Amino acid sequence: MNVQQADSIELTVPAKPEFVGVVRLTVSGIANRLGYTYDEIEDIKIAVAEACTNVVDHAYEEGGSIAVSFHLYDDRMEVVVADQGQSFDIKGLREKLGPVDASQPIGDLKEGGLGLFLINTLMDKVEIHDESGIVLVMTKFLQRDGVGHDVDGISSAQEEQR
Repeated sequence: MNVQQADSIELTVPAKPEFVGVVRLTVSGIANRLGYTYDEIEDIKIAVAEACTNVVDHAYEEGGSIAVSFHLYDDRMEVVVADQGQSFDIKGLREKLGPVDASQPIGDLKEGGLGLFLINTLMDKVEIHDESGIVLVMTKFLQRDGVGHDVDGISSAQEEQR
């Protein structure tokens, strides 16, 4: 079985609100380079910002950092947001949050449930691991339209017409 090697980019920022925008800009640039659509990039930015905001709000009493890594494949991007903050019981959290019912009004979601609901809605696959902190792995698959993109963002088809 041939396992594809991913290109990886790693970023560590202080767990402070003002650095969430740095992560948003970074993921936007990477997703644009990979050829995601504008709407897909916006979805990824919101999900990643929400994950980072959760670290800022809940992981540390004081100080700490957010480790973000981007793993780039031909068909997808995996974004990993991790902290080494105060670990919490994921099973307990899931039970406390309960299932997300799309027919419920957003205002009826239990506290803490909206962020996870949003991330799950915007990304194709979401995994949470409770290790020495919380590790959130978010995957967005790339829907290829058959048109290649070069570094400048001009598609091959447009270039051929020139």
